[in-house]
Amino acid sequence: MRPAKILHLHSTFNLGGKEARAVRLMNHFGRHAEHVILSAEPDSLSARDAIDADVKVSFPKDAPSLAGKPSLPRYRELVSYYRQFDLILSYNWGSMDGVMARTLFTRIEGLPPLIHHEDGFNEDEHKKLNWKRNLFRKFALGSSQAIVVPSERLEKIATDIWKQPIQKVQRIPNGIDVKRFAKKPQRGALPGFKKSKDEIVVGTLAGLRSVKNLPRLVRACAAAGDNVRLIIVGEGPEKDAIQAEARRCNMEDRLLMPGFLPDPARYVGLFDIFALSSDSEQFPISLIEAMSAGCPVVATDVGDISTMVSQANKGFIKPATDEKQFAEALTTLVQHAQLREDTGQQNRLKAQAEYNETKMLARYAILYGHALGRRNFGPKL
Repeated sequence: MRPAKILHLHSTFNLGGKEARAVRLMNHFGRHAEHVILSAEPDSLSARDAIDADVKVSFPKDAPSLAGKPSLPRYRELVSYYRQFDLILSYNWGSMDGVMARTLFTRIEGLPPLIHHEDGFNEDEHKKLNWKRNLFRKFALGSSQAIVVPSERLEKIATDIWKQPIQKVQRIPNGIDVKRFAKKPQRGALPGFKKSKDEIVVGTLAGLRSVKNLPRLVRACAAAGDNVRLIIVGEGPEKDAIQAEARRCNMEDRLLMPGFLPDPARYVGLFDIFALSSDSEQFPISLIEAMSAGCPVVATDVGDISTMVSQANKGFIKPATDEKQFAEALTTLVQHAQLREDTGQQNRLKAQAEYNETKMLARYAILYGHALGRRNFGPKL
């Protein structure tokens, strides 16, 4: 059987949670699929470096743009482009024009099915969803074959606010290869990093965007003690603001920002504490990775985070509105080595029991296979 031709519509393809999962699925399906990736931000493509060399994938420069004002001419151009594919996979708000085009022209013969993936919201919607966007989503998603969400909160939004039928909404929790993260981290995996005696390393993996509120993490680390080193792995527009906050807090010499680094399994285990300071998350893959590596976690209580961590770790998940509590939780873990060890071990056990990727891969294979009309899609697990 020939490989399935799959079109991916992304808001951005810089490596983050949704991109890491999309790449993992592409690598898993291997020769069973060929991929074309469009990004609403055409220069944001760092996740391509994580795609296996034997996966057939292209990033065309002459494809219709996902960015721009909604218009019928733009939508017709997209629909014409769609007809060469077997399946369309769309991701987050930045792809919604592509979803709307598919819905408006749904009666045209030969259009492939579309499955939409929703992983969360940017800073413009993290406090309150935009009612105009909600109406747009409600209509645009009407002809989608399925809507995939990783969290309970997003499942409720899809059914209650976007009014999508419950049978269409598929909640598939994120999963990873937990065994790889259980291995010892590799020396040299973090450029410019060498741990000194008595130093406590706080680390995070995040796109450098305002919704991640990384200046909050800088301030918390500054308050936690002079022996705290902060490592922020990721790229994005907020880099200068984060560095400015580090200078203001006298943290500049204790902040390492190596940019995007592939394969977190090589270095996450170097962190003594993993931290998420976001104003909005849903079901972050980086949290599962850190738990699998045996890290204790300090995080804001957003999305499904408080239910993701182990019972022993729940006390270190604090309201996003209370920066003082967040800093105090981080300080407690910084000061107590045995507490870090015990909490991290409980997180590792929960990740191994609940977040192994095998179930996730199987569910996506069934979902995509059904849309493609293929009973067996992808390699056997």
